[in-house]
Amino acid sequence: MLAVVGMVTIIALLALILSNRVSPIAALILVPLVGALAAGMGDKTPAFMLTGIGKIAPVAGMFVFAILFFGIMTDAGLLAPIIKHVLRAVGERPSRITLGTALLALLIHLDGSGAVCFLVTIPALRPLYDRLGMDRRVLACTASLAAGVNFLPWTGPTLRASAALKIPVMTIFTPMIGVQVVGLGFVFAAAWWLGRREERRLGFQTGAGGTAFRRPTAADEEDNPLHRPRLYWFNLAVTLAVLGIMISGMVEPVIVFMVGTAVALIVNYPDAAEQRARVDAHARAALLMAGILFAAGAFTGIMSGSGMIAALAQSGVALVPNGLGPRIPVLLGFASMPLSLLFDPDSFYFGVLPVVAQVSGHFGVPPVQVAQAALLGQMTTGFPVSPLTPATFLVAGLSGIELGTHQRFAIPWLFAATVVMTIAALLFGVLEV
Repeated sequence: MLAVVGMVTIIALLALILSNRVSPIAALILVPLVGALAAGMGDKTPAFMLTGIGKIAPVAGMFVFAILFFGIMTDAGLLAPIIKHVLRAVGERPSRITLGTALLALLIHLDGSGAVCFLVTIPALRPLYDRLGMDRRVLACTASLAAGVNFLPWTGPTLRASAALKIPVMTIFTPMIGVQVVGLGFVFAAAWWLGRREERRLGFQTGAGGTAFRRPTAADEEDNPLHRPRLYWFNLAVTLAVLGIMISGMVEPVIVFMVGTAVALIVNYPDAAEQRARVDAHARAALLMAGILFAAGAFTGIMSGSGMIAALAQSGVALVPNGLGPRIPVLLGFASMPLSLLFDPDSFYFGVLPVVAQVSGHFGVPPVQVAQAALLGQMTTGFPVSPLTPATFLVAGLSGIELGTHQRFAIPWLFAATVVMTIAALLFGVLEV
C-alpha cells in the first residue's frame, strides 16, 4: 500500500512540475501532504514536515547567504577587472577567443547563476565573434560547457542533492574536486579545438592578431557608483578566505557565508540604506530558492518519515538484477546528462534521486555516491540545453541562434564532458564498479 501511494505521489509531483501547472513550491508541499493523508498518516504529517525542514535549514541558509555574498561582491566590482583583462587578452585569434570565452564564463558562473553567466559572457563576446565571422554556435557551446562543468557547493544541483538525501554539502563535493578539475581540463581542450576548427574554416593565418573589437559592457564602467575599486584587493582576499575556509570544512558553510556577507556589506557599503538596497537587489533570487529548499525539506520529511521512500525502494529492489545493483551510480553518471532533457532539477533531485538512493542502498551503495553520480550531468552539463530551464532559451537567444541548432551542436560536447567526468570519477575511486 505504501509503495503504491509513494509511486502515485512521485508521479503526481513530476507531472505537475514538468507540465508547469503548479509551481515547484506548491507541488513539493501539497502533493506529499495529500499522499500522507491517503496513507492514513495525517496526524503525524506535521511532525514529518518539521523534521525535514529542520534538516534542510543549514542548506537553505547557506544558499541565501551565498547568493547575497556573491551578489554584493559583484556589485562592488570584484569581477570587473577580470572581465576586462580576459577581453583584452583574447585578441582576434579564434583559438584564443574560445579559450577566453570558457574562462570568462567559468569566472562569471562562480556565483552559481547560469542566467547571469550567459547575460554577461555572451553579449560581451558576440560582437567579436560576428566581426571575425566565427560560428555563434561555438560561442553558445563554449559558454555552456564552462557553466555546465560546475557543481560547486552553492550551486543549485549540489544543494538539491544535499537536501534530498540529507547529506552535508561538503561530503558530496570534496571528493569531487579532482573530477571537476578533469572536467575543466576537458572544457578548455574542447574550447581550444573548437577555436582551431574555426581558424581552419576562416583561413586564419598563423601570426595574425590584433586588438579585439568589442562593444563596452557594464564591467567597463569606471564610474559605476556601486563599484569599490579601492577595496578590490580586500574584497578578493575576503572571497578567497570564504572559499578556502568553506572547502577546508573547518566551519559550516552557512556560517562562513553569513560572516562573509556581513563583512562585505559593512566594508563596501557603510551606510545602512545602501546595505538594505544591496540586500534587496539580490533577495528575490535568494528567497525563491530558499522557499523551494524548505518545501523540499517538507517533501522529503513526509516521504521518508511515512516510510513511502523505503517501501518504494523495497519494491524496486526486486526489479533490479543482483549484478546490476552495485553499478547503479556508474550507470546514473553516464545517463545523468540526458536525464536533464526529461526532468527539471526539482522533480529529479527531490522526486527521483531519493528513490534511486534507496534502491542502491539495498545493494550496499552509499547514498553519497548516488548524489555524486547525479552531479556529473543532471542539470550541470545538462542545464544549458534542457528545454526545462530558462537558461537554455537565454543562451540561444543571446547568441542569436535557434534553440534546436544550439542543442544539436552543444549536446554531443556536453555529453562528452559527462562521460569524461564519469570515467575520472571511476579512476579516482569516487564511484565504484
